[in-house]
Amino acid sequence: MTQRQILVTSALPYANGHIHLGHLVEYIQTDIWVRFQKLRGHRCIYICADDTHGTAIMIRAQSEGISEAELLERMRAAHIEDFAGFEVAFDNYGSTNSPESRAVCEEVWAAIRKAGLVREKEVTQLYDAQAGTFLADRFVKGTCPFCGLENQYGDSCDNGHTYSPADLKDPVSTLSGTTPEVRSATHLFIEIEQLHDFLAEWTQNGERLQPEVANYLKGHFLHEPLRDWDISRPAPYFGFEIPDSPGNYWYVWFDAPIGYIGSTRQWCDRHGEDFDDWWRSEKTEIHHFIGKDITYFHTLFWPAMLKTAGYSLPARVHIHGFLTVDGEKMSKSKGTFIRAATYLAHLDPSYLRYYYASKLSPRVDDLDLNLEEFAAKVNADLVGNIVNLASRTAKFAHKTGLAETYPDDGGLFAQAAADGELIAEAYEACDYNRAMRMILLAGDRANQFIDKAAPWLLNKDPEKKHQLRDVCTIGLNLFRQLAIYLAPVLPRLARQTAELLGDPIARWDEAKTPLVGRGVKPFEHMMTRVKAEQVQAMVDESREELAAPAANWNDSDAAFNAEPLAAEISFDDFVKVDLRVARIVDAKDVPEAKKLLQLTLSFGGDVTRNVFAGIKGVYEPEGLVGRLVICAANLAPRKMKFGVSEGMILASGSGGQEICLIAPDAGAKPGQRVH
Repeated sequence: MTQRQILVTSALPYANGHIHLGHLVEYIQTDIWVRFQKLRGHRCIYICADDTHGTAIMIRAQSEGISEAELLERMRAAHIEDFAGFEVAFDNYGSTNSPESRAVCEEVWAAIRKAGLVREKEVTQLYDAQAGTFLADRFVKGTCPFCGLENQYGDSCDNGHTYSPADLKDPVSTLSGTTPEVRSATHLFIEIEQLHDFLAEWTQNGERLQPEVANYLKGHFLHEPLRDWDISRPAPYFGFEIPDSPGNYWYVWFDAPIGYIGSTRQWCDRHGEDFDDWWRSEKTEIHHFIGKDITYFHTLFWPAMLKTAGYSLPARVHIHGFLTVDGEKMSKSKGTFIRAATYLAHLDPSYLRYYYASKLSPRVDDLDLNLEEFAAKVNADLVGNIVNLASRTAKFAHKTGLAETYPDDGGLFAQAAADGELIAEAYEACDYNRAMRMILLAGDRANQFIDKAAPWLLNKDPEKKHQLRDVCTIGLNLFRQLAIYLAPVLPRLARQTAELLGDPIARWDEAKTPLVGRGVKPFEHMMTRVKAEQVQAMVDESREELAAPAANWNDSDAAFNAEPLAAEISFDDFVKVDLRVARIVDAKDVPEAKKLLQLTLSFGGDVTRNVFAGIKGVYEPEGLVGRLVICAANLAPRKMKFGVSEGMILASGSGGQEICLIAPDAGAKPGQRVH
């Protein structure tokens, strides 16, 4: 099999909110596909980033009394933690607010300008006089001017019509609840109609999009001239200012997909890779996974930008539907708007990964999380079928070991090995539902064999120990096949299986060769049954999160016990340490150091200090600029090979990736002493 080179992305989560179960449909779907490709031996990287620009970020930061950079860093940490909890493994997780993304934005913009695709127009735009800002699409609601659907956002309605916010009937600002004014401002537009022929061919060739998506684009957009794309927003706006248009900023949907490229650049720089091999090479397949609500941007605007700027075009855009819970939209009042962190507090992430996989198909269908079915399916399929196969044989195999040669099993292993290519075809096509069904059928056949062989009875007869060993050898090898086929969906089960049998799962074709002549470690429970009360507790907590902040923190004492209190000091000793509020005004990488960033701290006015802090890898330099920290300001300067460090910033945690900067509340000012 020829090794493929594949670059995969998921849509960038917006930095203004936490990850919830609706988001995870996409990230789990993508992660499964990436893990499958790596298991097949292909060179595959998974790229993502936080989507960080826009009015929403600016307004939230202002309301919380913090800088945009501080807000972004906080949300980035939360997103990374949520994704890690569900074993979504990115090769690089960047930010659209990075220098790499800015550079690509400028490069793409220059190419679009050179191609003669840009024109300026005066635009009437909704303005919230009370909030003092022009209203972004998502900050205005009203009635769709085409179909009359009420309570719709300012860019598109739920029926698929697109328009500008100024076109809405009865608009209302979501910031203040007031009726916005209509004001004019100069906007920059891209005339993508000039690329109509290219986009028609690209979307309709039958390879890059699902048939229903291609037909949708043809019937709703490509049957008539394409409208000019408004890609600028006037100040005030948080984002990148357009170099040749002062006072205007690139609209978030211009720079958001560019984040794919910027994040890839970071990965390439970190690994010494040639960037052009990934974004300007025919040997690389680019695959985007997105929700159906952003089809318009990823299948028309984005290919137009890539084509014009000379970047590779996507080989495939995989589009999925929305998540419903118990047949309805996710609801905060019903407790079905469930955050990732809330789920993780109650349930095993493997269960959701499997449930989503069992429901996902190549079609653009909505996925329903039926909570009752969720528990029943996990208990029957994973605990009762897959894991049960191991639990009924491993406890005996620990005593007998595996047979020196693979016993006769009536063709069960050979049949499952042959099924491997059909299962692989299903994974490749994102038809995870079909893959799960085939795997479960193999599990059924294996369990029928164990039922008939009854190792628990063989174990009672000392004269049948060799027969017991053969049965366990067959049962555990059939289980291992299933664990290999499920490894993209259940990476933890794959690790547990590797630990049990002493053989790491690294390649798909390992399912073709049985393990023999080795010991088996003592069996440890791999999964437990989902209990109805666990699901209900998750729903209840989600409902309570809407009502009020949690009153019972239930903080663990593990961190306190891990580092015992230092020796007691006097008050006089304490006051010798001069702690000051400082603002980070510059942050740089120290290339020669593994852990250090170089920070310039301002105490107000012209008073600054140079400090080296061991926070590299946890915080990105650009995300630190502007945020407030606490500095031990009267430490004697320390000469280092990289320069002189004139203080120390305060952080908590045990080190490594567990570092959290200590920051003052809103209202603190640089130079203030901490008492």
